[in-house]
Parts: sequence; C-alpha cells; structure tokens
Amino acid sequence: MVRAFIGGMMVAFVAPLIGTFLVIRRSSYMADTLAHVSLVGVSGALLMNFSPFLGALIATLLASLGIEKLRHYHGLFGESLLALFLSGSLAISAVLISLANGFNSDLFSFLFGSITTISREEVMIITGLAIIVTGCIIWNYHRFFLISFDEDLAHVEGIPVKRYNIILMSLAAIAVAISIQIVGALLIGALMVIPTLTAFLWRKSFRCTLIIALFVSLFSTATGLYGSYYLDIASGGAIVIIALGCFIASIMMKGNRN
Repeated sequence: MVRAFIGGMMVAFVAPLIGTFLVIRRSSYMADTLAHVSLVGVSGALLMNFSPFLGALIATLLASLGIEKLRHYHGLFGESLLALFLSGSLAISAVLISLANGFNSDLFSFLFGSITTISREEVMIITGLAIIVTGCIIWNYHRFFLISFDEDLAHVEGIPVKRYNIILMSLAAIAVAISIQIVGALLIGALMVIPTLTAFLWRKSFRCTLIIALFVSLFSTATGLYGSYYLDIASGGAIVIIALGCFIASIMMKGNRN
C-alpha cells in the first residue's frame, strides 16, 4: 500500500501536467490513444514473458513518434490519425490476447489498475521517470505553452515547433506508461483530462489552472487509492470516480455562484 501511494502520487502529479497541455492544444484524445497503444506493449510483454511496464513504455514512445511524423510529413488530419492508431492498437491487442489464451489477472490489473501489482523496483522507475517528465515541463514551460496555444506564434518566436511537439508527445507517452499499473490503461486518459477540465471551469490563468488540476488529481488519487484498498475495488475506477465527483461539484458550485 505504501508503494501504491508513492507511485500513485507520482502519477497524480505528472498526469495533469501533461493533460493540461493536451487539452489546450485540443489533443485530449491523444491520452486515450496512447493508453490503448500501451495495451499492445502490455499484452505483447505478457505473451513473451518480459516486463509489461517496459513493453508499454516502448509501445507508447514508438506510437507518439509515429503520430507526430505522420502528422507533420504526410499532412494527415489529427483526429483521424489518432483514431487510426487507437483502433489499430485495439486490433493488435485483441490478437495478442487471443494468442495468450484470453484475459488473465495480470492483464486485467493493467486494464483497470491494481494497487497490489506494483513492486519496489517499479516504484523507483516510476519516481525517476516522473521527476524527468516534471523537470522537462518546468524547463520548457514557456515553449510548451506556445506550441500548444498557437504553433504559428511559436514559429515567430523562433521555437523549433516540430522538435518540441515530439518532446511533448514523448513525455505524454512516458506519463501513460508509468500510470497504467495505478490507474489502468482504459482510465489513464480520464485522469489526464478530467482534473484539467475541472480546473478550466474556474476560468483562471493558465498557471492557476495547472495548479488546480494538480490539486484535483492528487486529491482524487489519494482518496481513490484509500477507497480501493479498504473496499477491495479497482484502483483506477475509484480514482476516476472521485475525479468525476470533483468535476460535478465544481459545476454545481459555479452554477450557484452564477
């Protein structure tokens, strides 16, 4: 449980950091796409008996690079391209799962999250990668904001947009990979997007929105992990339900003020 909380807090901190940039660039679907791509890595790793976490990391990184290359060099429309990767990854996952003779408990835990599957070594890896992602976001905060808000303006400012788009998508891939054991591949997109949408309801500056999203994510993850432990339910589902509750509460509070 201690390991789950440490890993969970790392995930809760990183997810909205990436999710906020994805939402303002209208690419929130990217989180779900990479999450489904991670299933290819997980199911392939379970089939070949090596680390599912490493499989998810490799699959999401390759997919993020592939999406960016196709988007820039072949002029494919963004949402259609994401749908292509999402449906394709689900098809490949289905084949790999059938080759592994269907679902098992390990795969189920990666789909919906499980606080019992995370090891000490994985906590150390998650913590290290979370620190790297956070450091990159802080160091390149202004550049990421500009390329997410207006790529043309970023070009005028002299920012190499393609390079920083690749970096941002790679960070999103890492965030997805480190999150699947806590939240689950099917729900990590929700943890990236819902706290950000909740923060946007308050109509603050971008920096304040990011802080509110972090608070909602940390609160949802801590409360959800606590509930999943004592109620013996999937950690990912519990976390996302709390996040949805925060979103609904924010709507109600804004409605009463108006």
